[in-house]
Amino acid sequence: MAQPPTLRDKLVECSQTLEDWMPIYDAFVARLRGLGVGELAPRPGDRFVDFVLPDINGRFHSLDTMVANGPLVLSFNRGGWCPYCRSELATWRTHEADLAGLGARFVSIAAEVGGRAKVLGDILGPGALVLCAIDHGLALMAGLAFHCEADLRRRYLDCGLDLSEIYGTDNGLLPVPATFVLTPDKIVRYAFLDPDFRKRADPSDVLSVLAAL
Repeated sequence: MAQPPTLRDKLVECSQTLEDWMPIYDAFVARLRGLGVGELAPRPGDRFVDFVLPDINGRFHSLDTMVANGPLVLSFNRGGWCPYCRSELATWRTHEADLAGLGARFVSIAAEVGGRAKVLGDILGPGALVLCAIDHGLALMAGLAFHCEADLRRRYLDCGLDLSEIYGTDNGLLPVPATFVLTPDKIVRYAFLDPDFRKRADPSDVLSVLAAL
């Protein structure tokens, strides 16, 4: 019986579908690396910044409350408009039972407004939590936010993606997609972040970290 596609398979498929965009993305990522984007983000051994954010239903959740129930997988996403984010979260949904068995919970952080973050909730299913970080506030606090260059924003707009409308602001910020494992003491035990948004944490690596806690 054929094995289901891995996250890597899905990400490669996204890039193949967006083949014409690859040179644009390559140049964009090279610029971010040159600027050191993400270098100040939390690393293993660091204490994660405290925060309180609303979920897609308007209920507020604090980091203290969430980690009190066990380890947390914290995932920063660009949003439901991003095919790479959709692929990543769809893969995590298939690991819902694995997370539950390890006493862990998956939390997605997005900055979309106008109910758009519900797309991520629908992808992840009822066992996960989607929190809304308006104006990329938490990404800024965690050293993950950067200014998207005007040329790329125009290209997105030409394709019908108005980032100002999606995020409810024209500040031009985007987050570096990142995945962290936090223990109840709010210490980072695993961190994956890469300015190349086409790369994401492998769920098997994250689950291995959780199993070893």
